[in-house]
Amino acid sequence: MRYVGLAVVLCVGILFVAHPAFAAPAAGDEAGFVSIFNGKDLTGWDGDPKLWSVKDGSIVGQTTADNPLKTNTFLIWRAGKPGDFVLRFSYRIENHNSGMQYRSHEIEGVPWGMGGYQADILGDASLSGIVYEERGRGILAKVGEKVNIKSDGKLDVVGKTGEAATLTAGVKLKDWNDYEVIAEGNHVIQKINGQVMSEFTDDQTDKRAMEGLVGLQLHAGPPMRIDFKNLRVKDLKASAAKP
Repeated sequence: MRYVGLAVVLCVGILFVAHPAFAAPAAGDEAGFVSIFNGKDLTGWDGDPKLWSVKDGSIVGQTTADNPLKTNTFLIWRAGKPGDFVLRFSYRIENHNSGMQYRSHEIEGVPWGMGGYQADILGDASLSGIVYEERGRGILAKVGEKVNIKSDGKLDVVGKTGEAATLTAGVKLKDWNDYEVIAEGNHVIQKINGQVMSEFTDDQTDKRAMEGLVGLQLHAGPPMRIDFKNLRVKDLKASAAKP
């Protein structure tokens, strides 16, 4: 009976290897990610305490009619300046305009002011997913575009990631969406809910950034609220260096 039992175990083992229905699950693609928000407070982050808080495990940025913004302000992550990375987070926006800064820098003389690449977020989803350079070159890639930024700054649309209307329709309004930014060298991809919203390669060496700060935006204008959670980053250079 011992040999029969062994034979059964071997056969079952072969089934698990050979038949896709029994294949072992692939390792999760969250390997190598490090959380940059503890879900409890703003440790590691720096911004105007009148505008930023933590509620129900999320970072909340909020302005009111009694506390309007005259200029954009940011909550800045102080614990690093990612270069080649994958950045993932979830957001829910009630209205107006926000975004995630990456490879960015601070603006001298402007408290909590930032400039640099931004993964855009809009309350009506119309511009969510575009690449915008805050206090810089403006819109670098629209929804559905693959763009090569030439050495002279000219934007050359070299392809499409999809139809803009279809991509925008996949963004949920007043609900949670998953955002992903993949930056490697001078090439960047932005995704929302798994869809590639925009993609660019920046060959303008005097303007581009290869590393920098991460920050969350509150936009000047009407009262607004945005929530962020599950913020985490993977260092691609560190991951590549591991055996």
